[in-house]
Amino acid sequence: MYESTRGNLYGQTAAQAITLGMVPGGGLFVPSTFPDLNWKDLQGLTYRDVAKRVMMPYLADFAEESLSEIVNVYSDGRFDGEDPAPLVSLGKFGVLELWHGPTAAFKDMALQVLPDLMKVSLEQFNREEDVLILVATSGDTGKAALEGFKNRKGMHIVVFYPDGGVSPVQERQMTTTEGSNTHVVAVVGGNFDQCQTAVKHIFASDSLKAKLQGKNFIFSSANSINWGRLLPQIVYYYWAYLQAVSQGKITSEGKMNVVVPTGNFGNLQAAYYAKLMGLPINRIICASNTNNVLADFFATGVYQSQRAFFQTISPSMDILVSSNFERFLYEMSGRNSEKIQSWYDASNQGTFTVDPTTLKACQDTVYAGWANEEETLETIARSYKAYQYVFDPHTAVAMKVYEDYLSATNDQTFTVIASTASPFKFSSNVIRALDGERELNCKDEWEALERLNILTGWKIPWGLQGLDSKTEKKATSCVPEGIAELIEKMFID
Repeated sequence: MYESTRGNLYGQTAAQAITLGMVPGGGLFVPSTFPDLNWKDLQGLTYRDVAKRVMMPYLADFAEESLSEIVNVYSDGRFDGEDPAPLVSLGKFGVLELWHGPTAAFKDMALQVLPDLMKVSLEQFNREEDVLILVATSGDTGKAALEGFKNRKGMHIVVFYPDGGVSPVQERQMTTTEGSNTHVVAVVGGNFDQCQTAVKHIFASDSLKAKLQGKNFIFSSANSINWGRLLPQIVYYYWAYLQAVSQGKITSEGKMNVVVPTGNFGNLQAAYYAKLMGLPINRIICASNTNNVLADFFATGVYQSQRAFFQTISPSMDILVSSNFERFLYEMSGRNSEKIQSWYDASNQGTFTVDPTTLKACQDTVYAGWANEEETLETIARSYKAYQYVFDPHTAVAMKVYEDYLSATNDQTFTVIASTASPFKFSSNVIRALDGERELNCKDEWEALERLNILTGWKIPWGLQGLDSKTEKKATSCVPEGIAELIEKMFID
């Protein structure tokens, strides 16, 4: 069963939590208890079967046959190769490639599953309305969600992205998505946090929900605030450990560290949940870019989102309000919903200070660091020379923070770096790093894709091939304050 981080809702089934997306009165759904799952019981299984075993205890109201069909996405050809998340060993650490799905980003690992989780949830929840899925994206979630939900009967999806705040490839991926049920909105003059805040306000609007119900719609979300998005992400940390053992990088009783480049904290939260389930994770390392609100929190105990916002070369991490951090603090505070409610009170305007006991629990669990733009580019170049491995600008942030962690601790535990996107999604900046030039001489992003292919010998992911020749849908545009009005115009008027 599921409960709210803010103590305002208890006893919800998995189907209810997934259908609703977030708690109507504010807060996020979390499992009431966590199952124990010994990794040794998963040895020799395929990714598909590991996914089923990890997810099943959390979906008590799902038929086993339904879940078996849902996890088939990992073996039906949607992912490139037999292994959807290979662990590439680079000596004392490994890179978990989470970008072999249709959109070349880690979001595919969950968003190819979520539509079917939601479909079954709606049936279990006895809801017959069409579901309207609202998504805020800083780059990768948008396309992965559109791809997962396109042409799904009874489901409509609207993705909001900051105009000018995503890479050209990310934008073209979204605007070329097929499906009459998909809608893309460029938010002019806004950043991801403003998009996400507007979506949360819509979820909390009783009047708008009532109007939509009159049109036979209910709201849900495909962001990682939805438990159905977060749950499949736990799976690949088990998979990483299993691969590390089979590759001889970890002994049967050994532990591993995990490094996660993070913005909205969902991928890191999934690693922590895997640890709660008994996976032998030693240290979780949180890597931020110049928008280093999380690194500052772990150093001081003060979360301050009211600060300068930077557009960076790692745009999917350009986030100051990390939604899933609420789930983390819920666990670190001893599941104290009163504290969560007080910290996330709207009157705090995104700034709060946790108590010393909670801060110590956070620091004991997570090491946090950050990398600036120059360090990120240097890390891409240095790592390519050292390992002949190409990092995208998000994974490069993780690599730099891992190097800083090693310098600070000399911890020799085998470490897995979560690689969240293909370098081809950010070809221009990767080439700038590899060439040592700060100005790129490619005429456009599509030439940069070809040039990176020639420079490194790496194959362009199939999901990015031919993007420049695909038919685009014209994205609707609005300002942040106009998002709710736009939803009314699209689905109510």
